[in-house]
Amino acid sequence: MSRSDTGKGRGRRIVLWRHGQTAWNLERRFQGSTDIELTETGVNQARRSARLLASLKPDAIISSDLRRAARTADQLASITGHEVTHDSALRETYAGVWQGLTHEEIVERHGEEYAAWKRGEPVRRGGGELETEVADRASPVVVRHADKLPDGGTLVVVSHGGTIRTTIGRLLGLEAHHWEGLGGLSNCSWSVLGEGARGWRLLEHNAGTLPEPVLGDDD
Repeated sequence: MSRSDTGKGRGRRIVLWRHGQTAWNLERRFQGSTDIELTETGVNQARRSARLLASLKPDAIISSDLRRAARTADQLASITGHEVTHDSALRETYAGVWQGLTHEEIVERHGEEYAAWKRGEPVRRGGGELETEVADRASPVVVRHADKLPDGGTLVVVSHGGTIRTTIGRLLGLEAHHWEGLGGLSNCSWSVLGEGARGWRLLEHNAGTLPEPVLGDDD
């Protein structure tokens, strides 16, 4: 994707919203593409966040088809009346044998692989996908739906922490080894990309409150 494709000055906005809490989140198990349901707390998180995001008057909602994301998206759809477009390309990173393991088990069994990944090296965690491959499948879907927005429109993307990070990195034009510099997202928190003269800009990251306007020299 060329950044010039998005730098048209149309004032569009992309909200990338992570799903609510699951039991595997609590257990610190690597979920990846495993289809885990929300906990009751996760549903309540989604309901609360949806009320806030609805006030942004989104024009469209797209979501991973995994249940934890789809059910989160349903909370916003029920308020806005928009249909949710589900796309498997927005799923979390497939991580092979890492999936279902706790953080401690991954470090114990795959310590060298884990350390290489944290250093920013291209690693197929558990024999699964590279982060660049996740961006290759997810970011075009986001761009395609953003291109359908009216001027000043807002797209809500309901997805997963790793997929959101790689998508943000790709849309900002960052090299892949810098993507880890984008911190993780808490359950049902979101990041906001806004359209500037030179492409997408990161306006909010790991937010749980509504975006505030930037007032000052960097506006």
